[in-house]
Amino acid sequence: MNTASTTQEKREEKPRIGIYEVEGVLHVCGPDYIYRVADALSNETRIQILRHVYKKEVDVGDISKLIKQSKANASAQIKKLENAGLIKTIYKPGQRGVKKVCTSDIREIRIYLECEEQA
Repeated sequence: MNTASTTQEKREEKPRIGIYEVEGVLHVCGPDYIYRVADALSNETRIQILRHVYKKEVDVGDISKLIKQSKANASAQIKKLENAGLIKTIYKPGQRGVKKVCTSDIREIRIYLECEEQA
């Protein structure tokens, strides 16, 4: 089988239901998952956060300064982005305990209207 026909077969496969990332592309399929991602992207503050953490690690304190809100409010916005699969958070050692750090490699979002049914 040649490469062209293999590539075409891969394109014809339906994506699976859910939210998952493959090489910087977030795949979203299924009404509940589409709503979750659309809701996360429907806010200017969350878009600002997403753009700020792209390809770099930023702690919650810096994000709260960027959006001019408290750390608690910044954490709530981050949680919504995280639940939608748009950012990842990790904990790293800080000056006094640990700090929450956010990052994202998502450069593209694909929303599918038809999904492969899960067994």
